[in-house]
Amino acid sequence: MWTKQRRKTKRGRLIVPLLATLFFAYFGFHAYHGEYGLYSTIKLQEQTLLLQAQLEAVKATRSELERQVRLMHDGTIEKDMLDEQARRGLNVSRPDEVTIMRGSGDLAIN
Repeated sequence: MWTKQRRKTKRGRLIVPLLATLFFAYFGFHAYHGEYGLYSTIKLQEQTLLLQAQLEAVKATRSELERQVRLMHDGTIEKDMLDEQARRGLNVSRPDEVTIMRGSGDLAIN
């Protein structure tokens, strides 16, 4: 029986290191850019800070609205607040008042 023995080629010696390099490159890439990777974690932290700032703004608006409701439900409505809300709802002002229009930036003097 004849046995044919092969000599190891340079290509054969490079297969295992090449596969190991590809393996580490694939998982390294996804460890950084994947859904739960480092880059996504940084983006989630930035989004968390942005949403916390929005929450603080909403809380401030809510506390102001609650303060106004508390003033109305106190049993006695302050005359200034009643006057302010009535004028805002009816778009009415006195001749000696200065009206500042919000949003448009115009100044109207009545």
